[in-house]
Amino acid sequence: MSAKPLGARTVLGDLRQVGSLRMLFPRPIDQGLQGISINTAGGITGGDRFELEARADAGTTLTLSSQAAERAYRSQPGEVGTVQTQLDVCEDARLNWLPQETILFQGCALRRSISVDLAPSAELLLCEPLVFGRAAMGETLSDGQFSDRIEVRRGGEPMFLDAMTLSGDIAAHLARPTTANGAGALATLIYINADAETHLTPLREAIGAYGGVSLIKPDLLFARLLAPDSFVLRQTLMPLLTRLARGPLPRPWMI
Repeated sequence: MSAKPLGARTVLGDLRQVGSLRMLFPRPIDQGLQGISINTAGGITGGDRFELEARADAGTTLTLSSQAAERAYRSQPGEVGTVQTQLDVCEDARLNWLPQETILFQGCALRRSISVDLAPSAELLLCEPLVFGRAAMGETLSDGQFSDRIEVRRGGEPMFLDAMTLSGDIAAHLARPTTANGAGALATLIYINADAETHLTPLREAIGAYGGVSLIKPDLLFARLLAPDSFVLRQTLMPLLTRLARGPLPRPWMI
């Protein structure tokens, strides 16, 4: 899919959908375009393959979110589900990538990658929340596979790379003080904008001891948030996203 300018507004450029991954476009807020993805299959299991490509053309503002939390269910031995996302942000455009949580279930096997290509003057807000089993249901993720890779390039040159691989008894791994100190949920946040440095201190104060924030470059802010469960994670995360998005979050975040 792509977003294109129409006067002062951002509108849908083109859209092609195949399979169970769908994109809906509610009424626009301000001048930007908002897309809400829906996985009509209800989740991801071994052997599933999802691909999403999105482009924000020059001068546009595109916000992409999801209708609900994605679920990575138990997979059969030797089978892995894959999710590949390609995002392109052109000159003077802004893209907000704000999906809701991905929930890992017992026995899941998921390989996920996000690749972002930015023009030199493009802006990006990217957040990926991750939940390790449903705490309210008493779930413990003692067996699972998850690999994640986020890569950002600007002007064709590497700018940021973050990779994570978890396998086996994920709960035991996260329980280590040097890893996550027992956290049941985390979020990865990347903000690329000329005003990134002005948000460093407020984000550090909001996150406190439950994560960390770094200004990797004058215009590149990276944060990792930890929480015992998704509810507590949202309590911290949503005000931060509202601040960085410079406006209200997509409606599904409020439900």
